[in-house]
Amino acid sequence: MLCRSTDKQHAVSLGEPSETIPVLIEAREIVSLVGSAPEYAIPLLQEIQRRHRYLPQDLVEAVSRESQIPLSTLYGVATFYAQFRFKPQGTYLIRVCQGTACHVGGAALAAAVIRQELGIQEGETTGDRCFSLESVACLGCCSLAPVLMIGETIYAKLSVAKIKAVLKEYQESAAPKEASHGGS
Repeated sequence: MLCRSTDKQHAVSLGEPSETIPVLIEAREIVSLVGSAPEYAIPLLQEIQRRHRYLPQDLVEAVSRESQIPLSTLYGVATFYAQFRFKPQGTYLIRVCQGTACHVGGAALAAAVIRQELGIQEGETTGDRCFSLESVACLGCCSLAPVLMIGETIYAKLSVAKIKAVLKEYQESAAPKEASHGGS
């Protein structure tokens, strides 16, 4: 499937149990790009996550060594902010709005359909790393409730059929042909 992860396979060890040449090179690139002072902890973690959609342990450790920011500091920051993930995220992040309008409009049913169709629970990622599912407090589209967001695309006025069609489109193609905004 097109969504399979493309994380690098690390084969050549450099002495540290989890560090390899590609990881060391990438850590040096990130530190060179972002900076190595302690105040760069968040931007360093953001850059790691931008590249991998999560924080691989070996890369966080290598960035810690390269930047000389204590590993405990990087993990302290990463565990404090909800934006950081420690497990691989799917190519497509599905966010189901749980705001008041969406709740009243059927957000629970929408989430249940997605869970059933993809075989995952909130906070999980499909085995092929195509989809991750999470609930959010509000997407700010209350007049279009219920809504979900895949990537940066909002899908509104959801029905069971519409949800299934949207998921099928993403499953069949790495890039949906046409996003359906609003409507029935």
